[in-house]
Amino acid sequence: MTTQDQAPDMGAIKERMHKVWTSGEYARIGNPLVIMGELLCEAVDLRSGDEVLDVATGSGNTAISAARRFCEVTGMDLAAESIEHARKRAGAEGMDITFEVGDAENLSYPDASFDVVLSTLGVMFCPNQEKAAGELLRVCRPGGKIGLANWTPDGFIGNMFRTIGKHVPPPPGMKPPPLWGTEERLRELLGEGVSSLETRRRTYVFRYPSAGYFVEYFRNFYGPTFRAFMALDQSGQEGLARDLEELLDNWNTSGDETLVVPSDYLEVVAVRR
Repeated sequence: MTTQDQAPDMGAIKERMHKVWTSGEYARIGNPLVIMGELLCEAVDLRSGDEVLDVATGSGNTAISAARRFCEVTGMDLAAESIEHARKRAGAEGMDITFEVGDAENLSYPDASFDVVLSTLGVMFCPNQEKAAGELLRVCRPGGKIGLANWTPDGFIGNMFRTIGKHVPPPPGMKPPPLWGTEERLRELLGEGVSSLETRRRTYVFRYPSAGYFVEYFRNFYGPTFRAFMALDQSGQEGLARDLEELLDNWNTSGDETLVVPSDYLEVVAVRR
């Protein structure tokens, strides 16, 4: 088999990922994660007046957190529905944030446009990891900062994606998104583009009424699980639901009938060379 035969069809993968992230209703999943954006803004030590880009902003969590610190903020995302929701949230807080639909692998901003480039559980899901990383570097000014929050491969969400992948395999050739949650992969991606890279392992805790409730909630509102269930017949859907509930039960630390599941993520602060 030739190298060309082995190369993934990035166009097809991008189309598939677009369908994933425009499915469900991401705000229902993303809004509770607001603490991650707040902590990331503190980690990069934002200063009032900083020009900040939030890549793959989702429902606007981290962009809004940056605006609370009186930064000049732009948030972009692939999904128009998420952008509309982010605008409404910013409006409710009286914040002037520029929200735009765009592609994280082909950012529409000139080189060195921003003092700080952020992404919370966003850029890690780009099909072409190298291209996405290159864009983060390109739009960040020399001496500026890149701040990321990425799920780790060995945390709960990393295990959830592996469980889903046993039922609905990912596109051939696509690198697992949680690789962004390892320092080794980040150094490969950012390489000589940064003068320093610091990481800190943090934990986000999912709190839901029960494992069954979590599965149904994510099945209805989270794009990856929404699309995975749609791809399966009735028997397959029952099997996936059963495996996800078993995974949740194994990770549950509540000690009662509710669900309390810690999930590790990597907080990253890099300085653009």
